[in-house]
Amino acid sequence: MNTTDRLDLVISGGTVVDASWSGVADVWVRQERIVAVVAAGTEPPGGTDRVIDATGKLVMPGGVDAHCHVGYTSGEYTSRDGYRECTIAAVFGGTTTIVDFAIPSPGEVPLEVARRQRALAGDGVCDSALHASVVEWDDTTEEQLRTLVDEGIVTVKMFTTYRDETMASADTILRTMRALRELGGMAVVHCEDNSIIEEDQRRSAARGEIDAAHMGTTRSELAETAAVAEVIALAESIDAPVYFVHQSTPAAVGLSADARRRGVKVYTEAVAHHLTLDAGLYDGDDPERWVCCPPLRPADRVAGLGELLTRGEITTVSSDHCCYDLRQKEAHTHDVREMPNGLPGVETRLPMVFSRFVAEGGLDPRKFVELTATNPAKVNGIHPTKGALMPGSDADIAIWDASTRWTITADTLHMATDYTPYEGIEVSGRPETVIVRGTVVVHDGALVESGARGRHVPAGRLDPDAWLV
Repeated sequence: MNTTDRLDLVISGGTVVDASWSGVADVWVRQERIVAVVAAGTEPPGGTDRVIDATGKLVMPGGVDAHCHVGYTSGEYTSRDGYRECTIAAVFGGTTTIVDFAIPSPGEVPLEVARRQRALAGDGVCDSALHASVVEWDDTTEEQLRTLVDEGIVTVKMFTTYRDETMASADTILRTMRALRELGGMAVVHCEDNSIIEEDQRRSAARGEIDAAHMGTTRSELAETAAVAEVIALAESIDAPVYFVHQSTPAAVGLSADARRRGVKVYTEAVAHHLTLDAGLYDGDDPERWVCCPPLRPADRVAGLGELLTRGEITTVSSDHCCYDLRQKEAHTHDVREMPNGLPGVETRLPMVFSRFVAEGGLDPRKFVELTATNPAKVNGIHPTKGALMPGSDADIAIWDASTRWTITADTLHMATDYTPYEGIEVSGRPETVIVRGTVVVHDGALVESGARGRHVPAGRLDPDAWLV
């Protein structure tokens, strides 16, 4: 790109943090893209329309949240946000790209559901990509997958749980993996063994312990590790890549890490609440506020998961955002089988992870960017358009004040719900300015550009024979 033309924006004097390097520099922006990253104080030859002084701040790529459920319906409940509400919350939290799911209800056609969900992207204030989903293989599935990949949707989610809703059989998972491998796509799998969960829940009900306070015993750790082991075996048998969402225990991550060392292309996602909250919350007041799948785990498992993150065994950190409200969470608190599972988190993902692991734990900010922006973009086929600060990348940028201390409360957040699982937690670090494709949308705690500017970001084909990160 020509760097002699007039610029739209210069971000000056901040510490630029990309996954591969960091240093004090200026970022030049024109026509929605980054055109150069230059030595601090370099005068743009053609001038600029606006300068943002980022001295003393961290200048990072906007986050990529690869696990968001927007307006998601499960059973009798639909989460409270649409694309506008979800993406407003996202940008306040420093995320500038979300990846949503197009999950068919029984009888729906995956391709049609994906196209319907993709059409909503324009309602957002930032961009979005999309995972498709397959529940049952039939004689149309392979052609649907081919069309999805051609249309820029290359990741396909499947569940090993939720019988009669979204659960896919082992045969469906294997066939879908095989087809995606040939097409340049990848399977994304929610791993909990349904038979074990049903037995866990039967026993819990027999003891009179099927309420929210006993959520941890209704979906055991064994259910997760059993399903992970089976899906790894399926992937390994046909040399197909696989991405595991919300791995919640050191044992599950360990199975994936061992497979990677054997050469299996396995990618591990952890989510913010499994890294920062523990099962002790089920013992306190209002345990329904923390009902999610997989459940929160004991404190020693949370600590072990954090150690694996710092050792590099986790590929991405997402939110698994499901924006239910208290009325929905409280309706069936006596029976977790009837409750909506999921926590609101698209806005709090980056502040919680930054505070716990960077500010408190000493994690290199470059690793933070890798986990929360660069790797999510890579494994979803949208890098370097997203998740990077390099010439040609979209100018999605978050300017962070790493020194600020603030307390998370529901009434100061922007998600379309009346609670947060992080209520009252004090954290360090917060984005103060957030830029979407060159336009400042958040500044000093205010939404300064509220227009719908979201676009669907088509993914490129993935190379099944190469490690993506």
